[in-house]
Amino acid sequence: MTDYLPIRTDRLTLRRYRETDFDDLLKLQSNDDVTRFLLYDSKTPEEVRESLAKRLAEVTMDAEGQALTLAVELTETGQHLGEVTLFVHSVEHRTGELGYVFHPESGGHGYAAEAAVELLRLGFEHFGMRRVIARLDARNTGSVKLLERLGLRREAHFVRNEFLKGEWTDELVYAMLADEWAAKK
Repeated sequence: MTDYLPIRTDRLTLRRYRETDFDDLLKLQSNDDVTRFLLYDSKTPEEVRESLAKRLAEVTMDAEGQALTLAVELTETGQHLGEVTLFVHSVEHRTGELGYVFHPESGGHGYAAEAAVELLRLGFEHFGMRRVIARLDARNTGSVKLLERLGLRREAHFVRNEFLKGEWTDELVYAMLADEWAAKK
């Protein structure tokens, strides 16, 4: 089922989560700097255990709402840098969504871009997605720059459409089509 894993790049290994990743996931999901622009608040250890259980479950990626979340580690050291996720939005329309969350100290090295490219490749080339989107808080300028570097196009700017963490926030939507992906290669 997951014969395409692990994925290795020049510097990174993208792999399924393991039970032993709890401490790394706790460090990621309980950090206020990490969760600042995410839909969820910093998590408790119990909430992280639930989160890890979801990441450990096998997913077939053939039904709406399924998500494949991979741990991203520095191959040379095994250091956990963050994670990337590919969500199934619509089987009928062959659409997915890209997500990523990285430890602040791993920023500025291109790791998120390197890992996200592999998730786009997986979505388009392995799962046959026709369209992949990314949604984000408009204040997350680092993520905006990353998506634009990856070649996704801004398609929407929703003004004050979500009430998150006590305030109305703007949401941006970026997208790429399979033929645009193929043209980049």
